[in-house]
Amino acid sequence: MPAPDVHHPRVDCMADSTVGLTFTVRLFDKDAREIAASQVPESAAVLLRLRHHHGPDASLRLPLTPVAADGRLRAILPSTTQLPEGRWDAYLSLADEEPQRLLPGVHDLRSLVSGGSPSDAHAWLGVRIPYTTKNGNLAVRAWLRRPHAEAGTLRVEDGAMVLRGRLHGARLSATACLEALPRDTAASPVRVAVRPDSEGDFGPERAPEGPERTPEDADARHSARDFTVELPFASLLPGHQAWDLWLRPSAYEEPVRLARILDDIPDKKRIFTYPSRRVSDRDGAIHSVKPYYTINNNLSVQVTTENGQAERE
Repeated sequence: MPAPDVHHPRVDCMADSTVGLTFTVRLFDKDAREIAASQVPESAAVLLRLRHHHGPDASLRLPLTPVAADGRLRAILPSTTQLPEGRWDAYLSLADEEPQRLLPGVHDLRSLVSGGSPSDAHAWLGVRIPYTTKNGNLAVRAWLRRPHAEAGTLRVEDGAMVLRGRLHGARLSATACLEALPRDTAASPVRVAVRPDSEGDFGPERAPEGPERTPEDADARHSARDFTVELPFASLLPGHQAWDLWLRPSAYEEPVRLARILDDIPDKKRIFTYPSRRVSDRDGAIHSVKPYYTINNNLSVQVTTENGQAERE
């Protein structure tokens, strides 16, 4: 069957409670009349391409199938499919024609707002948020992490920031701490103890024994854990640089990057903004300290001196 002459294909996206995505595609001809699914070749698909990447792992083809109820086409991205981190541009692929960009329709992301996430049975945590690019096309922002430290409520006080969060895929121990790592490697990391939000949340402190543990081993005994941590701004002085925030579950485990990804907002940097605080170092020099989210929705803190402004990621 020859492919129809499609103009301005549009797609509605719906996220389910496990962060799977359903794409419902509507096709139109040059006169803006909707094209029936029966006119579309069986090889039709939604094609996702990872921006700025090439190779076999940089594209994913999702077959389109007719929906009996309304005659439209539907493709499904299951939560069990690993989608590498990055921005995936969405295309319509028809037969041998050059794929064309898909336009965004209606997005139903209520399950993301209510805290939908993959099961703890997975060895990884995947998040996919559809969004409209600056050029008006459809793209999907994806994260793939395990363990994951989700940043929650952040309160900026006079001399510190207080953060509540949740650890997925690992368990807090008595030596759990927040680590502020300077991008200038000449400075030393800053470590602050975290406290669980309910008694009994600390797990046993055990050094690894025998073969290295796998993510599957960790998931068999770990679940999400809520925590609160206070980071004194004076501990980041003096200096003129950015500090990236990590959570180390125990002295024997690798740190986990603090980020905010479990909702329906693909770019936090311009949405979640926090006030700066002026803090004096030991010599009386004034610094401006401000938490912020990076372009990848990771949590960091910017420290600047009175006479300059460092460039942020």
